Amino acid sequence: FFRTSFTSTGQRPFHSSTSKEIMSKFAFKALKELRIHFCQSSTGSAGLRNFVRANFAEMKKVNPSLPILVRECSGIEPKITARFEKGVEKTVSVLDMDEGAIDSKLKDFC
Repeated sequence: FFRTSFTSTGQRPFHSSTSKEIMSKFAFKALKELRIHFCQSSTGSAGLRNFVRANFAEMKKVNPSLPILVRECSGIEPKITARFEKGVEKTVSVLDMDEGAIDSKLKDFC
């Protein structure tokens, strides 16, 4: 997931555009809460499980005060729910989506 570029001497460059891209990728400004629901074993939830495994730490790092709730439940349809100001909620199903499609859906969603 994380790609770090190095100079020919093996040193990491002072400014990394990759880290800036990651930081802005998961900066959810208007979001008040993010809820992620998926099944621990179903193939329909595999993409969301992989997405959470690969991106959860970075999302929390960029948004330390944002509650990101991950809920696992047997047989549940994988979905992401976002709560905005004044209690407005939006839910999107991510059934059978891969990590890239979930990433795109989350960007559009939030």
